[in-house]
Amino acid sequence: MATVAGHLSLDDIASAADRDLNYETPILRLLSTSKAKGYDTVCIPLTNEKWRARWKKMCLSPEDEAEKDDNTERISEAWRSNPAFLREEVNVTRLDEAENTIVMLSDWLELDSQDEWVRCDAETALMQELSYASYLNVLVAVLPPPRNRAHIPSYARAIRACLEKIPYMHLSVRVPVYDPVIFQPVTPTPRCGSPSPSIDSLVASGVSATSSRSMSFPHTTEEEFNSTWEMWDVIRTICESHPRLSLTLDLSPPLPLTAGVLDKWLAEPTRQIFLPASTFIANAKSYPVLPKGTQAFIREIMKLQPTIILSGTNTGQHSRGGEKSYFQYIRHLEKTSPGVQAMKKSGTVENFAIGYQDYLQAPLQPLADNLQSATYQTFEQDPIKYANYEEATFRALLGWPKTDERILLCVAGAGRGPLVARALKAISRAKREAFVHVVEKNPNAFVTLQERQKTEWRDQVQLHFGDMRTLELPDKVDILITELLGSFGDNELSPECLDGAVRFLKPDGISIPSSYTAHIAPLSSTKLFNEVRGHEDLKKPETPYVVMFNAVNILSGEGGDGNTGSRIQECWEFVHPTKNVVLNERGLPVTNSHNSRFANLNFHIPHAGVLHGLAGYFEAILYGSVGLSIHPQRKDYISKDMISWFPIYFPFKDPLYLPGNSELHVSMWRLTDQQRVWYEWYAEAFLPVMIPVLDWTVDRASASLTAISTPLITPSPTIDALDVPPVVNKTEIPRIPNESSRTETRLVKVGQTALHNPGGRSSWIKL
Repeated sequence: MATVAGHLSLDDIASAADRDLNYETPILRLLSTSKAKGYDTVCIPLTNEKWRARWKKMCLSPEDEAEKDDNTERISEAWRSNPAFLREEVNVTRLDEAENTIVMLSDWLELDSQDEWVRCDAETALMQELSYASYLNVLVAVLPPPRNRAHIPSYARAIRACLEKIPYMHLSVRVPVYDPVIFQPVTPTPRCGSPSPSIDSLVASGVSATSSRSMSFPHTTEEEFNSTWEMWDVIRTICESHPRLSLTLDLSPPLPLTAGVLDKWLAEPTRQIFLPASTFIANAKSYPVLPKGTQAFIREIMKLQPTIILSGTNTGQHSRGGEKSYFQYIRHLEKTSPGVQAMKKSGTVENFAIGYQDYLQAPLQPLADNLQSATYQTFEQDPIKYANYEEATFRALLGWPKTDERILLCVAGAGRGPLVARALKAISRAKREAFVHVVEKNPNAFVTLQERQKTEWRDQVQLHFGDMRTLELPDKVDILITELLGSFGDNELSPECLDGAVRFLKPDGISIPSSYTAHIAPLSSTKLFNEVRGHEDLKKPETPYVVMFNAVNILSGEGGDGNTGSRIQECWEFVHPTKNVVLNERGLPVTNSHNSRFANLNFHIPHAGVLHGLAGYFEAILYGSVGLSIHPQRKDYISKDMISWFPIYFPFKDPLYLPGNSELHVSMWRLTDQQRVWYEWYAEAFLPVMIPVLDWTVDRASASLTAISTPLITPSPTIDALDVPPVVNKTEIPRIPNESSRTETRLVKVGQTALHNPGGRSSWIKL
């Protein structure tokens, strides 16, 4: 559940100080009042205007040089050497005032000022404020916002220094979701000037939500939407995605109706959402509501359970509803959030995965390890998977030719027997005479199978203990049923296991599943990147993980120039029974080379983002039109609410920045020897660039040399300039370019990853 915080302004604090009530301090009174109104916590400015005035006097020289005061300079240097507050400059002084609160640091501090002296003094002041907040045991501090793109590296360096010097505290950078007006390079701030105005006044001077009830963005470029994210990306990169660095996303500006460029914020560590009353508009009944674009974004981001900071709700911005209506409206958006609804609905994968979102789990190794009974029990909670298996078996039985012989089935890898029970139900529904062979190698699970045969199945089945790859059955079977799929389809060695199990089939026998495909998409997630990086084991960044994705963004999109595929693309397919494989005398493949695979996929990246890894999915055809899928775009049509598989995550050791409208080329391998199977992965980023192409013709009218320079400057510094036409001999006929010069699109490489897991050095699945 999201946390809702009330933002206390300096005016609120001053007003509380003027009232004679039974509270020890104005802050305690405001805390009590906010709690009574239903707020979970409050957001308090740490300092006040007295601190700003003193800092300005110490750190900004007067415009008139004659007004310089040597005493002030001495005071300034004394402060720089030992920064400290005066009592009247801070709003919070006690532990009980700071407990469970969010503090906002002075938002007028210019860590990215054009003037390096201002930057230096602002950093000193910021460290002073953080030190004082740490003294009060504050856990979350909202930092002053960045303003000047040209000096964002200086801002980020200062924040990194604070993270290294201030322990435990989470630092949150307040960034508007976009603002092309505010974040233009500011005019240089001389040391004799004054610091920039606060972020609130800057936002107020721009476009307000009230004036943009039906606002559209026909002329807004992606660069303008991306400007603040690009600033955040610099900060995050210089701070090396520090786990205590997060975002306070300011939604003061109105948002577009299409998500697109906004989705990237879902993959960032967005801990707080700042929502001033001015963002709200009045509905037909004059109650405050959010513009539709902002509504949609809030509903989507609610799955991350952020803290919503409501500001200015007591200032009478709207004529009806009062302060409480803003709070109630936010709770309404949360209740109607699709992600929140899915988490609360029993039987959904989102509900099943509560507590496991973005949690890294190692894939199972069912051939190397014998699973625990509790693991089997977890998988057996999935009614969708087993219902589809039953339906596939039922249809296969109906389609089997009717003869006097009974139909023989085999459930290979039966575990504790759920597929056996479903096969027997399918036989009963189809009203066909059939018998089931049951194969299991886990000696512990085999005990459970014996118990179920004794109490439930009796003579309808025959149990066989052993590995399906080497075991022999007394009879060839008509239908083979297996449950060997992993999150990537083949990552739990289904192809290798079925190479042995298909020996049980008659030549015209049916395998359930009959085929399965693996799919990938490029993914951004600061949370997952930090989870992988947090492991001391150097092998972890080259290990695939099973993950229930939550705070992620799929970077790819549909479209492109025809050289790219769909948003989520297929890597490869396995079909069973496998054809054209060389077998030995026992009917087993001589080598495992036929199960190697390679894919080279090109993705269109419509919006700038940071690549952290690859998301992997699978789809399987059980029989006919019955299947299983965790493909995000098709799962609800094939096996809605199936909970047995989370996606798989192939991490990259280092983030890779992808520009908007770029291409990502991904190479993926499934490799094998006689003992192991492993994956290797690699990616390259390219940017399409228009290159002039000249059609050269012969100038037969001239016998002299004509030096022709490069006609156009190439649009990218990473491309070599077009060569000047070579000097020709006097006896040769020179060529000149036609006036009808044209351009063509070429790809310029802008980045690449390392090859991950070469030779299976870090992760593999044992055969």
